[in-house]
Amino acid sequence: MALAAAVGGLSALPAAAQNYPVTTDQRATAQQVAQTGVPLSELAPGAPDSYTVKSGDTLWAISGIFLRSPWRWPELWGMNLEDIRNPHRIYPGQQLFLDKSDGRATLRTRMAGNGGPVDTVRVSPRTRYESLADLALPTLKPNLIEPFLAEPVVVDAATLQQAPRIVSGQEDRVLISKGDRAYARGPEAAPMRLAPGQPRDWRVFRNAVPLVDPRTSEVLGYEAQYIGKAELVRGEATREMPGKDKPVTEIIPATVDIVATKEEIRAGDRMLPEPPRQLVSYTPRAPQGPVDGSIVSVYGSAVRFAAQNQVVVLNRGTRDGIESGHVLAIVKSGAKVTDRDGDKITQLTLPDERNGLLMVFRPFERVSYALILEITEGVKIGDRVINPR
Repeated sequence: MALAAAVGGLSALPAAAQNYPVTTDQRATAQQVAQTGVPLSELAPGAPDSYTVKSGDTLWAISGIFLRSPWRWPELWGMNLEDIRNPHRIYPGQQLFLDKSDGRATLRTRMAGNGGPVDTVRVSPRTRYESLADLALPTLKPNLIEPFLAEPVVVDAATLQQAPRIVSGQEDRVLISKGDRAYARGPEAAPMRLAPGQPRDWRVFRNAVPLVDPRTSEVLGYEAQYIGKAELVRGEATREMPGKDKPVTEIIPATVDIVATKEEIRAGDRMLPEPPRQLVSYTPRAPQGPVDGSIVSVYGSAVRFAAQNQVVVLNRGTRDGIESGHVLAIVKSGAKVTDRDGDKITQLTLPDERNGLLMVFRPFERVSYALILEITEGVKIGDRVINPR
């Protein structure tokens, strides 16, 4: 049983796209556990002897039922390797049985009400807005990260400065909403054109906020605030008009229809092409290399502390080996306290303490977005993130 999930476009993707790969290391771990089982000490406290998978379950939660560390899914898969050949497949209705003998644990699976093993089935969780026949389980509840898969974009200052911008609404409207028509211009070197190979679907952004490394004070990029979507219906153009002494070139901006808004759009907001729909597969796992990073910001929140199921930004990205699905431990820095022993005063720093887990679901080159999966106390900017074990 693997913890695997995918987030795709707004509608179902072909079934062939759901056959996600299993890495060599993951398969090797599973094969080893399949032969030896898992030490009983690695089981979660109170791991049940049996469990029936229900609609609404998530694979992360199910792994947490049986193992102390949910990200160690290859070991859970290895515990029932013969029954589940493909770790990306599991359905509600399957019964999981925990067999403990000789200090080791193995896991078997059957369909409820059936005495024999079942064929494995495909996990195909995706961002969906329509009913699908495939009832396979998602890794996490999709609604926790759906908005963040489309909304945040991290760019450098030059990219956003050179992006096309909204210049006006109809009838000089200050605020532009869904269903309205607006007008936009691209940079002189790249005007907005309605032509083959040119983008037609655009996202609208505002307020590029710098993401500053809390350790080095370096600006890692700029997080643009997503506010809506626009469709290009007519490209920019020019026309010659008679002037007093010579013809005058009139500039005609591009025409766009606002097809979605998170908040009202204004003149000056920037536009970036809608990226191509792609299948993003994430499999919760510990990074193979060492990771020592920090939390840069809490997404979309002005509060000081982040809670469970909130999204945070990390100062580590793809250039640091971070991938979708990497699980990291959150470390709370030890507080500074004063030790008073008579007349002697000593300043002490308490040990750092582990405070929970988060999972990266959208990495950029220098930063990554991660979902807080579990915490003991509130998470704040500057807290460390390290390998989970």
